[in-house]
Formats: sequence, C-alpha cells, structure tokens
Amino acid sequence: MNAFDGHVALVTGGGQGLGATIARELGAGGAAVVVSDMNLATATTVADEIVAAGGTAIAVKHNTTVVADHEAAVNAAVKEFGKLTLAVNNAGIGDPADFMGSMDLAQWDHMISVNLSGVAYGIRHQIPAMLKSGGGAIVNMSSIMGSVGAVGVPTGYVAAKHGVVGLTKNTALEYAKDGIRVNAVGPAFIKTPLLNNLPDEALPVLAASHPMGRLGEPEEVSALVCFLLSDRASFLTGAYYLVDGGYTAQ
Repeated sequence: MNAFDGHVALVTGGGQGLGATIARELGAGGAAVVVSDMNLATATTVADEIVAAGGTAIAVKHNTTVVADHEAAVNAAVKEFGKLTLAVNNAGIGDPADFMGSMDLAQWDHMISVNLSGVAYGIRHQIPAMLKSGGGAIVNMSSIMGSVGAVGVPTGYVAAKHGVVGLTKNTALEYAKDGIRVNAVGPAFIKTPLLNNLPDEALPVLAASHPMGRLGEPEEVSALVCFLLSDRASFLTGAYYLVDGGYTAQ
C-alpha cells in the first residue's frame, strides 16, 4: 500500500522546482494531486507526468496572491476527487535585494503578498475542506531565512519567511484537536530554477556557505515534506524543520 493512497493533495507552485518534485512524489505515493501554478502550461506538464507514471493528477491556474484563486483550487480538488486532505503551500518568489532604508515599498508589498499572505490565503481555504474530510496535513514552505537573516537577501523575503513560521505554529495550535497537522519546512539553497538568474560564479560561493559544501537537491526537501504529510508523522505538528546542510548551525 502506498503512503498516500486515498489522499487528495494540493501543491501550489507545483509547475517547477520544489513544487514539481513534491507533486511527483505525492503522485507516486498514491495521492490524487492538484498541481497549481501561475503558469498553467508548466502545471499541466507536471500533472501529465504524474498520470503517465500511473498516478492521478489535474492542473489548475493559480495566482496565490488572489484569494478567489485559492477557493477555486480547493473547489477543483473537491469537485474532481471528492475531498482535500493534504496541502503544500510552496509557491514563493525572490527579488533583487535592497537595504530597508532605500527599498521600493512596492517590492516589500509584493514579497509579503506572495510569500506570506499567499500562504495564509491558502490555509484559510484548505482548513474548511480538511475539516469536512475528517482531518489532514499541511506543510508550509518557509526557508532558512525563517530563522536567520543575511545581507544580500531581501528584507521582505526574510520577514515573510519568519512570518510563515509563526503562521504555521499558531494554526497548528488552533486545529491540533481537529485532526489537522500543520508544519513548516525551511530549505537552504537548493538546485531549483530560483537560482537560475544568479551568475555562474555565485553558485560555488552559495555551495560553500553550507558546512556540507554543496547545494541541496530538490528530492532532499521533498523527502521531508512528504514524511510530514504522511501518517508516519502523526505526532508532529506546529514545528519548523530545516533542510540546510548545517547552514543555521554555524
């Protein structure tokens, strides 16, 4: 029996990077997966890959800054598969860094909107569906920047990722007796398209910033996310787990 047989999962930002890797692993584990992304074409590609591998999936277009899109994504899961039991609020962005005293506040608003409010909007609509399903599990994607700061990283990003941790903890407490577990994961620098815009010479520097001397692999993050969503993590809620090659231990 697969770990996620009988489950229905929603993965935001599922069209590429970590989201795509997580969606594929959930599909391989037996979950029916709703792959959501702003880019419907990439979400459809991932959903098609899951189906081609013998799984079940659909794709939906989803801008996580738009409340109505969260409602529509959850409704799509319930309409197509009858319920929602798992969710990964993964969608996020990075912007060029600027010091707080000179930051364009439109950049601040955008970072908070996607990286924090987008997670909150997702939880707001996922929880009622999970309550109707008898329970579930949510993983929110934070970052190492949910526990530390760094010059060269946008302050709005750091603030949002810290906020995701607090949002996770309080939501977990609110629903701990309702059979809904909520946890957060904090990856370090992972080999995903988010790093594609960096100059080639920056990647060895990033790799060396981890005590393990390398960047993380998407599958190393997905393994933890899927564990937290599984019944094997049945006594884990309200926590924030780092996948960082020792980065925050320095």
